[in-house]
Amino acid sequence: MKRTDQIFIGLTLGLAALVWAAHGRIERARHPKAPNFKVLTDQGKTISPSQFGGKLLVLNFWASWCVPCIEETASLKAFETAFRSKGVVVLGISIDEDERTYAQFLKRVQVHYDTWRDPQAEGGIAARYGTFQIPETYIIDASGYVAEKIPAPVNFMDPDFLAIVQKLL
Repeated sequence: MKRTDQIFIGLTLGLAALVWAAHGRIERARHPKAPNFKVLTDQGKTISPSQFGGKLLVLNFWASWCVPCIEETASLKAFETAFRSKGVVVLGISIDEDERTYAQFLKRVQVHYDTWRDPQAEGGIAARYGTFQIPETYIIDASGYVAEKIPAPVNFMDPDFLAIVQKLL
């Protein structure tokens, strides 16, 4: 192989490495690191975005008095059941202020995915995520980055939503 061919191949590989590295930085710039938190769920599990290592976190902000939140609960339950064994963790964070109403809702609807009540308007987890309306869902990838933010009700079993999740697994 000629010296000029070796230089050309070396430059091409170097340029490809630079493009690949820059692309990774651009992708991460579009997907911010998820604000960290640590909660002990009603089910007794400690959950934090920084602890997942290889799992996907679906973080859903809701309240028992929010009609769209109530409407999406059935599909979120079905989604969690279908994807639990595939490395997906669902955490529902309620902004309900009344603990009794919150607990009654969970019992009545028979929610089995992890839940936690965070009634703090300022300084709570919802505020750290910039959530100002509910329902709102974040998909946090295995590296702890927000891969998707969905500021509206979701049918969690909709093929479009499932395609997003499958792509991230």
